[in-house]
Amino acid sequence: MKLKFWGVRGSIPTPGKNTVKYGGNTPSLELRLDDDELIIFDAGTGIRNLGDYLIAKGESLRTYILITHPHWDHIQGFPFFKPAFISGNEITVIGTDREEIDLQHIIADQMKRIYFPIQLNELKATIHFRSIGEEEFTIHTAKVKTIYVNHPGFTVGYRIEYKGKSLVYISDNEPFDRESAARVTNFEQVVQKKFLSLDGDPNQRIVAFAKDADVFIHDTTYTPEEYVDKVGWGHSHYLFTLQLAAQANVKHVVLFHHEPNRTDEQVDKIFEKCKNEIKLHSYKFDCTAAYEGLVISW
Repeated sequence: MKLKFWGVRGSIPTPGKNTVKYGGNTPSLELRLDDDELIIFDAGTGIRNLGDYLIAKGESLRTYILITHPHWDHIQGFPFFKPAFISGNEITVIGTDREEIDLQHIIADQMKRIYFPIQLNELKATIHFRSIGEEEFTIHTAKVKTIYVNHPGFTVGYRIEYKGKSLVYISDNEPFDRESAARVTNFEQVVQKKFLSLDGDPNQRIVAFAKDADVFIHDTTYTPEEYVDKVGWGHSHYLFTLQLAAQANVKHVVLFHHEPNRTDEQVDKIFEKCKNEIKLHSYKFDCTAAYEGLVISW
């Protein structure tokens, strides 16, 4: 498999001189299977550059876009994804519904005429929508497994298994604490019950999902010091990510969803702290801070 990062920033795009190294686009990743079949994770602003690249290649598409959740930073690039404007392309968007609105209308609503000049039903590509919960299914020749994670709304993580190789993508996830869970009101009760049903540490739910993954991409929005004031916001700090990776025995952890105010220099410092932490605890996995253009093959 071959993975390329087109957007790694959280919450809002951050162009400018201070984010050149790691990039300012919001989440979007390109996964190629060994037969070159394409799977896309999230449709943040990074998907625009991916779309331009695919158009330049002249590639005809039959692809899937796996949306973790419909917060703005994970869907805002879809209206600018040029392959969706080309007849003959086929795109299946996969993600979660809400009680009050389904996945198709979530995507369509951001393209209403008041916000955008072209509506979803005017796109020339054939576009399908598939609503999911926690389940397993197959796309192309890869097995996909999903899990609800600890983030406001019905947010999922994805595990891809293909020819004995594995990838886990959890873009937005917060450490689950039983005491804090009793106080927060913006998380789905159905999801909280899944965490609370476990004996011992509820975060073992994520550990089990990521067990022995070759590549583990996880939310590292905050530092541990910042997280103290961000409990309930739905994001993790880097020590928690490293702990999950160690417990899950993953081979390679990727720090992801960088905080929007984080400069390149600050991300560098966090990455250095992570490397020191890995050395201190004799963790066995590799570690990379995600940046636009990063390619991982395995």
